[in-house]
Amino acid sequence: MSAAPTVALLGTGTMGAGMARNLAAAGLPLRVWNRTPARAEPLADVATVADSVAAAVAGADVVVTMLFDEESTAATLSDARGSLATHAVWVQSATVGVAGAGRLASLAADLGVRYVDAPVLGTKQPAESGALVVLAAGPEDVRERLRPVLDAVGQRTMWVGIGGGAATKLKLAANAFVLTLLEGVAQSLATAEALGLDPNLFLEAVKGGAVDAPYVQLKGTAMLEGRFDPAFTLSGAHKDAGLIEEAMRTHGVDTAVIEAIRAHQASAIASGHADDDMAATYRGR
Repeated sequence: MSAAPTVALLGTGTMGAGMARNLAAAGLPLRVWNRTPARAEPLADVATVADSVAAAVAGADVVVTMLFDEESTAATLSDARGSLATHAVWVQSATVGVAGAGRLASLAADLGVRYVDAPVLGTKQPAESGALVVLAAGPEDVRERLRPVLDAVGQRTMWVGIGGGAATKLKLAANAFVLTLLEGVAQSLATAEALGLDPNLFLEAVKGGAVDAPYVQLKGTAMLEGRFDPAFTLSGAHKDAGLIEEAMRTHGVDTAVIEAIRAHQASAIASGHADDDMAATYRGR
């Protein structure tokens, strides 16, 4: 029986912290690092908290990145130059866009490590419960090696190709649906209220029907109650919406809907909701 792979997880924010605890619970030797060290310290009971990127990745079999964007991810892995094991596999899980995924794949080649494009579907609670869906694209010969790592953080892994940013492309399509659904709920609640109704009536009207979903009730209730404790921040959603818009425009898809979503998000951010949950787009009216 082969030894469990040693994992270095870089980025222990809203998503990464939950992923780290699930990796540790699966019995995988784990090192963690975060740009703000205080955000990694709570994981000292389950992982080795590294004081540098180099210390985190040295000798690690698998390096998982869950950072904010393309720039922070590229800068972090560049700091690992000279410390990565020659057999290491880099599992890149942040949402970085099509061009970003290509740039990071090129960086992996320059660093001499294997690269797997592996963004995830889910927010804070699924990350904490190990219920993420991992969308992955990468070489077939590393998939079995990565199985214990991906199984620890997700309820299932969906392999969608061997490269070309296929997983990132699917993530953008999925996020477009999530953001459209979220904005649709916000718009319906606002419309009901503007027409002189109790907006809770909208949630009651669709409850249990063909167009209902747990997400509709969860986020709609949070909007009406002003509960914006972040499962995924509005600033992060706005960043993702920009990547979606860029990909759509580049490939000839009409961007009218995603542009309107971004405008509402920007309005809510300007009102002070950047670090609130993305449901705070409801405040962008």
